[in-house]
Amino acid sequence: MCGISGMFDTRGQRLFDGALAARINNIQAHRGPDEADVHLEPGLALGHRRLSVIDLATGQQPLFVADGQVGIVFNGEIYNFQALRAELEALGHHFRTRSDTEVIAQAWLAWGPDCVLRLRGMFAFAIWDRREQTLFMARDRLGVKPLHYALLADGTLVFGSELKVITAHPGFERRIDPLAVEDYFALGYVPDPRCIYQGAHKLPAGHRMLWRRAAGGQAAAMPVSAPYWDVRFTLDNPISQADAEAELRERVKESVRLRMIADVPLGAFLSGGVDSSAVVAAMAGWSSTPVRTCAIGFDDPKYNESEFAQMVADRYQTDHRLEVVGSDDFDLIDQLAWLYDEPFADSSALPTYRVCQMARKHVTVALSGDGGDETLGGYRRYRMHLGEESARSALPLPVRRAVFGPLGWLYPKLDWAPQFLRAKTTFQALAMDGAQAYQHSMSRLRTDERRALLSPALQRQLGGYHTVELFRQHAQQAQTDDPLALVQYLDYKTWLVGDINTKVDRASMAHSLEVREPLMDHELIEWVATLPSRMKVAGGEGKFIFKKAFEPLLPHDVLYRPKMGFSVPLARWLRGPLAERMRGSVLGPRMLDCGFFNRQVLSQLVQQHLGGQRDHSDVLWSLLMFDAFLKVSEDGA
Repeated sequence: MCGISGMFDTRGQRLFDGALAARINNIQAHRGPDEADVHLEPGLALGHRRLSVIDLATGQQPLFVADGQVGIVFNGEIYNFQALRAELEALGHHFRTRSDTEVIAQAWLAWGPDCVLRLRGMFAFAIWDRREQTLFMARDRLGVKPLHYALLADGTLVFGSELKVITAHPGFERRIDPLAVEDYFALGYVPDPRCIYQGAHKLPAGHRMLWRRAAGGQAAAMPVSAPYWDVRFTLDNPISQADAEAELRERVKESVRLRMIADVPLGAFLSGGVDSSAVVAAMAGWSSTPVRTCAIGFDDPKYNESEFAQMVADRYQTDHRLEVVGSDDFDLIDQLAWLYDEPFADSSALPTYRVCQMARKHVTVALSGDGGDETLGGYRRYRMHLGEESARSALPLPVRRAVFGPLGWLYPKLDWAPQFLRAKTTFQALAMDGAQAYQHSMSRLRTDERRALLSPALQRQLGGYHTVELFRQHAQQAQTDDPLALVQYLDYKTWLVGDINTKVDRASMAHSLEVREPLMDHELIEWVATLPSRMKVAGGEGKFIFKKAFEPLLPHDVLYRPKMGFSVPLARWLRGPLAERMRGSVLGPRMLDCGFFNRQVLSQLVQQHLGGQRDHSDVLWSLLMFDAFLKVSEDGA
């Protein structure tokens, strides 16, 4: 696991400043503390920060093959690199290292841009081919590893694992994108391919891009990134329930086995949830020594899952490490703002940072259960969406809009009431199509709430743009009208990449820890997408087939207890120990003077929350993290 960076002159062969190339590379030193190097030649700079995991002796980067004509910088792991190496050697390719990096470079020589179709793993890389004067960039299918880029006014392409590589370049102008602000306050993160700054982009998951140097110093056009993979929900597998359970269990075991290859200490996160527990059970079956497992607990019982993690640790006799975190552990706000480069409002980033910090004391590589909910239908919101879809299918959209639209507008927002009385969001969703309703349910702030919060000036800059457009765009590409498959697809394109993978990548890399996700294996996902949705959500039970498959390997209480999640007590924090920090941030000069917000609404949100009339913890946390981002941006960090 590493950090990559680079500059490419799309117009000619200017010599780049070596000191600048080293500086933008080293700004992400936390991603790779073991080694660093920069390659310079006319019109090109390639930088790499290395976290040594495989081939510790000879896996240095940038790496060149073909007599120095092809170079690569790579972040990630290719789990089938040994099989690919054997295939390439049979084709006549010769290797000088044992690294998966060289396998990618040789695969480029053999198959060109289609080399990505052969790779099974998590990756972001750039390949320079001097023969063709091209720079090829690619990102893994599920967006586990990040890749940012920007084309500057002088024709310089700057790219890196983290956005801070681009913002550290003196030629990049930090101008906040109004559309990104809208997306952030809708979702709590800035979704791909957008970045918080205009002119900066994320290469989307499952995409590749080929840059070709323009002739005669002409301005180069930015190429359009092209998808090379997508998940297709066929839902047509005729397999029986029993056979599906057995095959799913074996596929998960195989995915775990592939991710246990490392030349450094390896372990796993063990939260006590279904997904991480299943991964640990599979690891125990492959390991001749006790699996190293890491967990954090909370001193507040409402947020503590450690007893369930201990059940799994006891069953498999793991080398288990537990650290208890105080329920008022919130002193990471400014650190997170620097790490994430963009406003990021998922408060579980705090405990994720802590569990990565704790795990790095014992291992260099950790397996996680991330991706299980999206792939196997585990979220409670999926079951709620299916219920709403049943109601939506009973009435035409115009009728639903006429009936439920006014109800959603008039019904009060009863944050304090029992769940069955909080019908406002449901009424609003019933008046919408499926994609719009799902985006509505995923929003931290609903459309009308964002219109109230965001200033008229910012809304004019939006030009009528709403985040739902992104969801509808993805829905059109989903090629399915199955309600569960559609929202799973939407999560693959938005939530999983923009929130989950971003959160884990930045939190783990902050501690130079590599995290591998067996439940995001693309071959596993492709197979699960053939299973009927009734196998994933059945009888009100999410992840139905997954739980059945692992009944022989995990305690019943772990499999069938209510899902807790990795959460923190936001509402209490913002009325108690964080109240003054929150008030000072939300109503401070940066937020009041930036021109993005309605000052009266900001004041109202603070007063209502502190007074106990309403629970505005989600939006206030989003505003707090936005202010922290603005501070980092203003400081030029």
